[in-house]
Order: sequence, then structure tokens, then C-alpha cells
Amino acid sequence: MIELWIPITVTAALFQTWRTALQQRLRGQLSVNAAGFVRYLYAIPTGLVLVFALHTLAGTAWPTPNARFFADSAIAGLLQIFGTSLLIMAFGFRSFAVGTAYSKTEAVQGAIMAWIILGEALHPLAWLGIGFGVGGVLTLSLAGRGLQRGELLRATFQPAALCGLGTGLCFAFTAIFLKDGNRALGNIGGGDVGTIGKALFELVITNILQTLMQGAWILWREPAQMRLAFTTWRSSMWVGTLSACGSGCWFSAFALAPVALVRSLGQIEMVFTLLFSRFYLKEKLRGADIAGLVLVVIGVCLILLGR
Repeated sequence: MIELWIPITVTAALFQTWRTALQQRLRGQLSVNAAGFVRYLYAIPTGLVLVFALHTLAGTAWPTPNARFFADSAIAGLLQIFGTSLLIMAFGFRSFAVGTAYSKTEAVQGAIMAWIILGEALHPLAWLGIGFGVGGVLTLSLAGRGLQRGELLRATFQPAALCGLGTGLCFAFTAIFLKDGNRALGNIGGGDVGTIGKALFELVITNILQTLMQGAWILWREPAQMRLAFTTWRSSMWVGTLSACGSGCWFSAFALAPVALVRSLGQIEMVFTLLFSRFYLKEKLRGADIAGLVLVVIGVCLILLGR
């Protein structure tokens, strides 16, 4: 029988691909910070619907939040904001492709951090799968950008690379704090359904905290963007809805399985993006695209075999 976290993670990757495509439309209307703000703001209503729906249909108990839970949620939310900002900073440097590529090391960084902090040990096959997956994602990230692997290594200490590594580290720690926050809520019963209920509850709280944090920054530094965040509600609403659905799946998967396995399997998002480009946008695939695709698929298979 397929473990529940596997289809949940694949669904999360699908929602993230869809949300990213829609969010591109907001780039011409909102600043980077405002685009992140609407993602969190408009995710809250959908998150509340998901929490109440699960509670009503499955009869799960309501979790009782505590100081550790709120601290974990706040830190995870802030790290996600920082990670996104670092990735955007990488785009501002000449070698932005390096920053993008290094941000894809999140799965490896997450595996190491989860092993040290959470004690999540992995089967050797899973580690091999993570390696193949990261190699595939790096190949896809560098395809068509005229950057060779040797140049990537030589650029390790350039600002763009450091921003990329910082992005991966922030996202890796985000997942770890989210998992700890779920654990902090204790056992509310209901098995996996109860665990998912806690994850959705944490999603709503984290989105509220992110809205407050990023909203305060916008009011201070970009007050004009706050009005635009509300006048663009028709398009922003769908971004927030997809964000809530995708994040709800990510939060649930992190709670059900080792962080490294979830993040590594989640790299299948790159495959979905590539397929979307090929069959919907009618873009031609390069040899490097196909090679990267094969490496990611091999990595996913090894991860599933070694779980």
C-alpha cells in the first residue's frame, strides 16, 4: 500500500507549479514583497475552510497551541520569507544562474539538518536518490544558460552562490521548524488524519503570522503597495488559494514523513514545470532538459525504494 505522504507530496508539487505560473502574472502589478504578502493573506480563508472541513468530516479533535508551537510557526514563516528574499537577491547579481542552481541544494541541506536536529536517519538508497535528484535539478537549472559545472564550482563563494545556498538553508530549516511545531501540538488522536489536522491548523497560524510580518514591512517601506494588494484581489485570490492547498500538502507531508524524503520527492515539481513548458507553452526540450528529467526520475525511484 502506498504511504499517504507520497501522493500528498506529489499533489503539493502540482499545486506549487500551478501557483508559480499564476503568480508570474502579478509581477507586473505588485512588488516582490507585495506579491509574497498577497500569497499569505489570501491563503488564510482557504486554510480555514480546509481546517474546518477536516474537523467536520473526520471528527478530529482541535489541537491546543502552546508557546513552542507559536515560536516554531513564527520562525518557520520568517525563514520562508527570508529564503524567498535571498533567492530574489540572487537574481540581482550577474551570475544569477549560479544562485538559482545552489538554491536547489535544499534537499541535501534539509537531509543533513533533519538528521542532526530531528534524528531522521535515511537508507543509503534514499541518500543516493537525493544525490541523483539534486544532480537532475542542477542540470535543469543550468540548461541553456551557458554555465558549465566547472564554472559552478568556481563560483561557490560569489554573492549569487551564497544567496542561493542561504535560500536552500532557509527553506530546509523552514521544514524542520514546521515539523517540530506539529509535534509540539501533541497527540490529538485520529492517526494520520489527526496529524494532517494539526498540519492544516499550523498552516493557518503560520499564514496569519506571515501576513502580519510582511504586511508590517510593506506598510513601513512600500505603503503604496498595500493598496494594490487589495485592489488586485481577483487575481491574487487564486494565487492565495493555490498557495494554501499546496502548503497544506507540504505541511502534512512534513508531519507524516522524514523532511529529506518529502523535499527530495518534491523535486518532481521540476518535471511538472518542464512538461507544462513542453505541452502547454509548446517550448522545445533541449538535451540537457531530458538528461535532467531522467536524473530526477531516477532519484525519485531510488528515494521510494529506500524509504
